[in-house]
Amino acid sequence: MNRTGALAVAALGLLGLGVLARGRWPDSTPALDCEPGAVRVVDGVAVCGEGAVPSASQRLLLGQRLDLNEVSEAELAKVPGVGSSLARRLVQAREAQGRFVSWEQVSEVPGVGAARLETLQATTELR
Repeated sequence: MNRTGALAVAALGLLGLGVLARGRWPDSTPALDCEPGAVRVVDGVAVCGEGAVPSASQRLLLGQRLDLNEVSEAELAKVPGVGSSLARRLVQAREAQGRFVSWEQVSEVPGVGAARLETLQATTELR
């Protein structure tokens, strides 16, 4: 077999592995068998039951949404696309007017355009 044939066989093998991997990953079954509110962290590992409440960063990594009316400025600044200055403005607006009750109120905060509002809606919630 020449070099071109060997490369073709290798490429087909990789393609086959890719198709197999795509069919099996990511798995849609939850990694943990408990409600998101019951997830705790023990030595940096998410578990069900006893342990520390996950930090804001850990909750985001676990796919959980943050409460925009409760999250601190430092935690909010860690949300992708928010940053420290917008986090400060959001917390100041929340303190000045009270809890956010609609996304329209959030969009009125300077610096919250359509794209950032979409990010906030995907990563936070209004409780």
